[in-house]
Amino acid sequence: MKNAQKFVCAGLAVTIVFCVISAVFTFIGLENIRKTSNDTINQLVNILLEKYPDVSEKEVAEILNNKTEYTDNSEFLNKYGIYPEKDWVSYNNQGSYKYVILSVSVCIAFGLAFAVLFLGYLKIQKKQTMDIAKRIERINLGDYSLQIDRNSEDELSLLDNQIYRTAVKFREQAENSNKDKENLQKSLSDISHQLKTPLTSIIVMVDNILDDDDMPLEIRREFLNDIKHNTNTISFLVQSLLKLSKLDAEAVKFRYEQVEVKSIVDECIKNTAVMAEILGVRLETDCNDIILNCDRKWLCEAVTNIIKNCIEHSQNGNIKITADQNKLYTKISIKDNGSGITKEDLPHIFERFYKGKNSSDDSVGIGLSLAKTIIEKQGGYISVSSELNKGSEFVIKFFNN
Repeated sequence: MKNAQKFVCAGLAVTIVFCVISAVFTFIGLENIRKTSNDTINQLVNILLEKYPDVSEKEVAEILNNKTEYTDNSEFLNKYGIYPEKDWVSYNNQGSYKYVILSVSVCIAFGLAFAVLFLGYLKIQKKQTMDIAKRIERINLGDYSLQIDRNSEDELSLLDNQIYRTAVKFREQAENSNKDKENLQKSLSDISHQLKTPLTSIIVMVDNILDDDDMPLEIRREFLNDIKHNTNTISFLVQSLLKLSKLDAEAVKFRYEQVEVKSIVDECIKNTAVMAEILGVRLETDCNDIILNCDRKWLCEAVTNIIKNCIEHSQNGNIKITADQNKLYTKISIKDNGSGITKEDLPHIFERFYKGKNSSDDSVGIGLSLAKTIIEKQGGYISVSSELNKGSEFVIKFFNN
């Protein structure tokens, strides 16, 4: 770890400095001993040669270089206050060897101090490690309410910060999981409600047909038409839910291509032509020469659902579909002159299974939600503006890359 490395490097640097200082003191001490010893020997040799001129220089050199037999003469030295078993060779060297003792003492003292500091550092590291282990244990127990007080950049603090970020992500995931469970429960309740009415109607009509053998043919056909209608409603609901689940699970791979907006609009009008004819709704388009990079199939699905919604609320009215393009975005507008949307319903119009006050009995409240999801998954944006009894306008925008 960086902090430990810094500590060890600093300790080594200080140790090297003290070793160098100790080496200098030792060198100075030994140099003084050498100088003093040499001076003493020179004095002895001079005195010896003066008093004993018969002694040759060769004999003196052999004595100095240990070329002669050695005889322990400790008693002789003791007379002059020199004790070889305790003192240095020269009795004038007592001050010189203090340098060596001082340097050795400094090294020992520093070594002990360094050991104490390092043990203290290890104790601190152990405490921090135990704190981190306790935090991880709290996360494992589902407690994500952690607070990080340290702002330093050492390894344990960085690890602590990463643990905190992980705890925050776990907390967000837990909250999202709870929200997903609530949404799933609500969706299942809505789906159950949407399926319950047509299924109950189908069951009742089938029972009537089976139980009444004398039922007139005209009433039997009417029941069968109602059964077919309810079956289509269930089929549309199931297919829409499957599409939404695929989109939510990111299981849909969009195939982008350069497509003429007019061709998409023409296909959507074709898909809704029968419905528009039955309700007497006139469709107008103005989408020439507009190119859009999108998934043709899925965008047709979205625009078709929006047009269906407009047709349902514009009986004997008009719907105008236009397209425009500038340097920032490509816009598709679908405007009707129908019953409009109330202010209370407008913020919720794209929510799943939401049915406004002006919704038809056949509406399941999923078409606009599916359209919004498809458009946003392709990087687009959809908005709606409406005025009661004057109509609504849906605007789809795809920003240019």
